[in-house]
Amino acid sequence: MALPSLPRAPSLLVQLLCLALLSMLCISCDAFTAKDYSVALEKSILFFEGQRSGKLPSSQRLTWRGNSGLSDGSSFNVDLVGGYYDAGDNVKFGLPMAFTTTLLAWSVIEFGSSMPSQVENARAAVRWSADYLLKASTATPGTLYVQVGDPNNDHKCWERPEDMDTARTVYKVSAQNPGSDVAAETAAALAAASIVFKDSDPSYSSKLLQTAKKVFDFADKYRGSYSDSLNSAVCPFYCSYSGYQDELLWGASWIHRASQDSSYLAYIQSNGHTMGADDDDYSFSWDDKRAGTKILLSKGFLEKNSEEFQVYKAHSDNYICSLIPGTSSFQAQYTPGGLLYKGSASNLQYVTSTSFLLLTYAKYLATNGVSISCGATTVTAKSLITQARKQVDYILGDNPAKTSYMVGFGDKYPLHVHHRGSSVPSVQSHPSRISCNDGFQYLYSGSPNPNVLVGAIIGGPDNNDHFADDRNNYQQSEPATYINAPFVGALAFFSGKAA
Repeated sequence: MALPSLPRAPSLLVQLLCLALLSMLCISCDAFTAKDYSVALEKSILFFEGQRSGKLPSSQRLTWRGNSGLSDGSSFNVDLVGGYYDAGDNVKFGLPMAFTTTLLAWSVIEFGSSMPSQVENARAAVRWSADYLLKASTATPGTLYVQVGDPNNDHKCWERPEDMDTARTVYKVSAQNPGSDVAAETAAALAAASIVFKDSDPSYSSKLLQTAKKVFDFADKYRGSYSDSLNSAVCPFYCSYSGYQDELLWGASWIHRASQDSSYLAYIQSNGHTMGADDDDYSFSWDDKRAGTKILLSKGFLEKNSEEFQVYKAHSDNYICSLIPGTSSFQAQYTPGGLLYKGSASNLQYVTSTSFLLLTYAKYLATNGVSISCGATTVTAKSLITQARKQVDYILGDNPAKTSYMVGFGDKYPLHVHHRGSSVPSVQSHPSRISCNDGFQYLYSGSPNPNVLVGAIIGGPDNNDHFADDRNNYQQSEPATYINAPFVGALAFFSGKAA
């Protein structure tokens, strides 16, 4: 006669095995914890300190950097000290700097409540460039200063910013030489930043918003692309390939959100159809703002059912559906390892901006209890979060190469970053000057960068998930402020969620 307890033993064993399997599955599903995302968030903001131009504050945490560009603007008798170097060189390009500022501000606006321990650092990062954009916008009436440094000369040198002796040429747009794209993006940046400081520094916020309105009026009144006005100073580096219509709509949308001024709503209604409201667009970057504008404006439809914003909600749905595998509208390209892939040069800029838009739209949908239809497939906010998380986790190291693409995060990350200040010995370790040509030995060196550019996200792997940790391969190994800016928001979102 069988003992009554015997049948229970296998059942208990099966339960234990199931629990072990579930915990293994959970580990594979969630590669990172909320704490991991918090660490990555802190580093992603810290990166901006490595990009600072100007006189560094006593609170500077990346201490291998020193003061630089302290006479910027002096050739025009204006103060253009400050701001950010865009990437691995020593030029201050206005279009990507303004876009970086807009996206950093948007990250704080949407997800600041999820980064309580880092919100002050995030605000400081926004303010560093907002201060510069304010100076560039107000130094001379009827003029916007849009760049400091001749990129063609700068790129002939491999110098740390503290030593640079290339001409700090100043470039501007005006009524005679318009730049609606860079001006409207600057207006967007100032308006978005004004929201960030509305409660913590109301007078500064008001100054930002009033300046944003003036710069937008200038952009709208004197229409033209800055690429046509400045030619080889900005092309091919940051040519405005998409034209300036997208920036005008984007700028008006941000000023409307910041001010709730009905005249900007009227502008959006009157001009939207000629500025891309009717177009489906599938990428969001420093050049092309259309997808971001639609997500931004869709909030008005979702929250207030405002009929004038319905078209933006419809096109936002189309954009989101294009990213979700398994739907009839799916058309995005992913690598075998699951990374969104848009192009060979600095692909991760599209991954971080797309992840941010997925999470922002998910927030808008969830707040209003709405899902979207992609053909016959219902896509929920949770689906968008899942898709964004895959991209974020890939960047942080959950990928075929098992490498993090954020410098200083994880056990394995890029060591040969295409970045002058990071690759040349610091002024602290090598106080004597390292000249333009002498610096190239460090570009071509096989040694790791001596100064760790903590938090930098680099260009990333190719369409087969292959990555060469090679300083010469700038397409894959160069960081940029506009890669990090939207990632701040995405990391904040996940750091606020239990894993």
